[in-house]
Amino acid sequence: MSAALFDLTGKVAIVTGGSRGLGREMVLAFAEHGADVVIASRKIENCESVAEEVRAMGRRAVAVAYHAASWQAADELAALAFSEFGHVDILVNNAGMSPLYPSVDAITEDLYDKVMGVNLKGPFRLSAVVGTAMANGDGGSIIFVSSIASHRPSPNELVYGAAKAGVNNLTIGLARTLGPKVRVNCIVPGPFLTDISKAWDLDAFSRSAAAGFSLQRGGEPNEVVGAALYFASAASSYTTGALLNIDGGPR
Repeated sequence: MSAALFDLTGKVAIVTGGSRGLGREMVLAFAEHGADVVIASRKIENCESVAEEVRAMGRRAVAVAYHAASWQAADELAALAFSEFGHVDILVNNAGMSPLYPSVDAITEDLYDKVMGVNLKGPFRLSAVVGTAMANGDGGSIIFVSSIASHRPSPNELVYGAAKAGVNNLTIGLARTLGPKVRVNCIVPGPFLTDISKAWDLDAFSRSAAAGFSLQRGGEPNEVVGAALYFASAASSYTTGALLNIDGGPR
């Protein structure tokens, strides 16, 4: 019975930012549990590489080059997914960006617009289009990926944190808008040791994690899988509008 709760056989998932990091882990987990997957990210070659991993599991996969800040690209991605599979049951808005800047007054309008576009505008449009189709069909699950920066941004992620706070709000608003047939939930990660962490000073990070987190470490990419499967599957059938922190806990 418990295994059946997480069975995604016959389901179709779209995962933006699905070619690397947390997105790749979610793509592979969904496929392992029976879903076909649309992998959408900026670089088509990276998407195709993950698609081959999915096909090796015996599932269907479509790789799509996707500009996550574009209203038109969101419409086109939704249309492609429905054309290819006939339905979409799971949407994961995982694509994001948080470029560095030297000081708050040095943030340019272009940087501000790009960060808001990728992290908030694009996910809104894609969720509105896919979610409406889900609501008019057999329902589904939308999963946003936010950040602990939405609650407590560092000085280096003010625009990113503001965009992700919008994602938190959008989670609750769309849960109310698209219910009862569509569930909308949000994963709120802390620092994960994805390929992005290769640019970190890991010794300094380890010291700050030991002092700042209950678990005293960063997350491993596969540690997002449990939350993603929960929100994507029947296991969360009475859960919507929820924000789930996966951040190692405050200390």
